[in-house]
Amino acid sequence: MQLLQLQRLASLPLLVCLFLFTSPTPSEAVIEDVLDIIHVVKEVTGGILKAWDIVQSSPLAANIEFPLMREKQRKVLQRLKEVSRQIDQTEAQHAEYVALAIESINTFLSSNVQLMAKMNDIQDTMNRISSRYQQMQNYEAHKDKLEVSTLITFAEWTVSPNAHSVHHLMDRLNIMLLGNEEKQLNFSSTNNLLSQLAHNYEVSADQMCQTMQSSQQFVYSLYTDIALTELKGYTMMEFSWMMLRVYGRGNYTQEAELMRRDYEKRTERTLKLLREVMRRADRILWRCDPKKHVPKVTYDEVTRLLQGYIENEVDLNSDETCRETCSYYQSTRSEGCFKEKFCARQPKCSGRLYNCQFVESDMWVCPAPMNSTRRYEYVEFENGRVLGERKSCSRGTTKVDSWWRYLFWHCSYCFCLCDEQGLKSDRFFNLREAVADIKQNKVVTGLRFVKKNRIFHLQIQEGQLLPRGAINQSTVAWRPVDDYKIFDRNVAKGVDYHTLNYESRSIDLDDIMKADDNSFVVTGVRFRVLGAHLNLEAMLSEFDFKKGELIMPGVNIWQSNDNTDVSGERRVKLNNYNADVPTRTIVSSLPISKDNQYIDFVNSGMDADAAQSTVPFIDIQDVVSNPPVPLAGIGIYFKSRQGFGGFVAPKIITYDFASHVQMPKTFN
Repeated sequence: MQLLQLQRLASLPLLVCLFLFTSPTPSEAVIEDVLDIIHVVKEVTGGILKAWDIVQSSPLAANIEFPLMREKQRKVLQRLKEVSRQIDQTEAQHAEYVALAIESINTFLSSNVQLMAKMNDIQDTMNRISSRYQQMQNYEAHKDKLEVSTLITFAEWTVSPNAHSVHHLMDRLNIMLLGNEEKQLNFSSTNNLLSQLAHNYEVSADQMCQTMQSSQQFVYSLYTDIALTELKGYTMMEFSWMMLRVYGRGNYTQEAELMRRDYEKRTERTLKLLREVMRRADRILWRCDPKKHVPKVTYDEVTRLLQGYIENEVDLNSDETCRETCSYYQSTRSEGCFKEKFCARQPKCSGRLYNCQFVESDMWVCPAPMNSTRRYEYVEFENGRVLGERKSCSRGTTKVDSWWRYLFWHCSYCFCLCDEQGLKSDRFFNLREAVADIKQNKVVTGLRFVKKNRIFHLQIQEGQLLPRGAINQSTVAWRPVDDYKIFDRNVAKGVDYHTLNYESRSIDLDDIMKADDNSFVVTGVRFRVLGAHLNLEAMLSEFDFKKGELIMPGVNIWQSNDNTDVSGERRVKLNNYNADVPTRTIVSSLPISKDNQYIDFVNSGMDADAAQSTVPFIDIQDVVSNPPVPLAGIGIYFKSRQGFGGFVAPKIITYDFASHVQMPKTFN
């Protein structure tokens, strides 16, 4: 076999999927836009080719003297050391993410005995390959003291066609991972382990909470572990043939060719499956509820937007009459304080009152502490009905009784909703844009809500973009939000911030991305007011995947969903009325909303909370992936449990790496 053909064949391991050739000769090989692990394999196989140069640079070992054999052995093992170091470095870089992915699998394996057995078998096979690989590394470390027979025995064991060889172990690993050959292209088959694991991952929120990886990242992490193991096996076989050739055991040209043809065939099947599984895998990443809700740490609140308020009918009109019923007053104000009754013993609602209703005539009211954003802890009526949670009342209860006037009119106490701006009402959302430092080649890698100076900001995490979709983790940081107050000079309502009120208190729930173009990543975010809704926008910028650079100057667009609840493409409103405080649920919230929906900020339920809180709450946990990756999109969603007010939170949509799992071209 010609030297050129040997070199070409030596470059076709199982992971040849990881790079493409534009012509049959390795000298003309080029790396295209492929994933990071794929690039590593290309580099390693290139190193192996150089080692073959050493072996093939002179006649067969049978025709040279022993000292020269030893010198060739030393050079080959030195090349092995360089290759091994590169494999080890790559393995160390991915170890944390692979470990998280594998550990998360255990959460659902206990209920699937068959899948557990398969995973245990795979792990055992991988451990056996890795153990032999470590043995080979030890031989390299002690190369000057080893007997020739030791290396020859190891090499023969590695490439021998028996059930214990590395070659057999790699065949076995491939079958366990992908299933039988005739079923490997059936992407929905339960025989396909990658598809099974991806499906189980997507339906189990606990796994995502543990790994902080999207389903596509999870699949890639698992594949990385498999890929590195196969690379170890391939490296062992190549260097074993080199050693056998160095010591005159044969040429092994035909054996190597058969093995590489087998690799080429399996590679084609493997990549079709991997790419399809990654293409179908979900790329959305959201943050699960913490084990314990902590105010201002894991969540924050819009306060006193619409709040339960008790007022007598006589004070709901300027004439001081009691001629109507409570339900007559659907939009009014508190006009006075008749004879200094209960109205004088509570803070007055200086805003508008909505949706008044009659509950019962007489009650006991437990006022909230003075520093609280609540007005009442609970309200108990004479008939036993309680609004809110009845508990000890630190300020003592106040008896409140309706009365008759002129024998004809009943001056009833009404339960209304107060919309009052003031120092205790945090209802502001930042409208200024938050953009990554694109001049330093930084992109958005994460999101979170923060409340600063009573204003909610959508804060971005940024990181420097590297080749093949990687992020320089040493540069990842949260970009500071603008430090301004609503009363500052040159700060304007509707320009710098939005104020929620009864007429404008909706937030759109969208997934914002450029679905038809994979050449854009998120570089900025902002809210705008569309109609009466807070509406999310994402700044998307063109980038070069291979170089890892934002295109400057390039296309930068603000992407959004312009549909409104009154437009031709109507949004769907989520009902969240009469709900309990979300932190009281004993089970974790789950995503409820879908793209193109919206939800109103409303008062909590009368019976559950005396309508004292504004729901949904705001989840302020970090939403980031591990490892950080560029984002193809972002979103706002609503998560909850039945009967509870839930949380509004950001989500991220990780970049779609599936298109960079390149298929090899025809090999000649």
